[in-house]
Amino acid sequence: MAQLVLTIDIGNSTTSIGLYGPDGKLRFRSDLATSRNASQDQCAISLMGVFTLYQADIQAVTGTIMSSVVPSVTGAMFKAIRMLTGKAPMVMGPGVKTGLNIKSDIHTQMGSDIVACSVAAIAKYPSPVIVIDMGTAVTMSYLRGNTYEGCVIMPGIRVSLEALSERAAELPHISIAQPPSIFGHNTVDAMRSGVVYGNASMIDGMIQRLEDASAPAAAVVATGGNTLAVLRECKRDVLYDADLLLDGLHLVYRKNIEAKQKKS
Repeated sequence: MAQLVLTIDIGNSTTSIGLYGPDGKLRFRSDLATSRNASQDQCAISLMGVFTLYQADIQAVTGTIMSSVVPSVTGAMFKAIRMLTGKAPMVMGPGVKTGLNIKSDIHTQMGSDIVACSVAAIAKYPSPVIVIDMGTAVTMSYLRGNTYEGCVIMPGIRVSLEALSERAAELPHISIAQPPSIFGHNTVDAMRSGVVYGNASMIDGMIQRLEDASAPAAAVVATGGNTLAVLRECKRDVLYDADLLLDGLHLVYRKNIEAKQKKS
């Protein structure tokens, strides 16, 4: 039977949904705001709405894999997927084969989204590779071959910006946009300059520090929602891969299904 694989990543701010066809290509991708109090029915309605929007049949899905860093949503989404597809989804976590050799003191503390991005980066880019995921938090991982050497975690762009606005009474809440110049001539432009150029400098600097601690990277790849405005100002050459996480989930699903088929 041709596989139609549903991939879902539940992040702190955004839930990403992707459907992969039998050819292994992404048929559609949808990004929804994560609702931390969503019920099973609410998750089901959201999924049905996405499939209707992209004119796809959710009952034709042959398998699902999901990752989540929001425990309060994980159970509801799991039940919604099982109700709509008739099959329990594979959940990233202990017991799922990834092919990664993870250097970690406590493997269960490593986010499933980081694992999925790493699996895709190993498959798609030369080694060593640095993977940057810019979401609610900014994570930077260093991979050599199939070995996950470690990562750094920093506050995300939006988190930093909101903290600045909430803590400083005279600083407004603003959108992330390209500043006209590094020199801000008003409060909004000055804040945008700080967040864009400041984060670009942080990324450039952390890439250099990771390389100093190991070896120069053959590739640096970034993903995440708050990425492009910052990447444009990085001095290092950073590739942008919007679907890195979903690609990683799809690869992990196939790896585990193929392993089960070989055993049977």
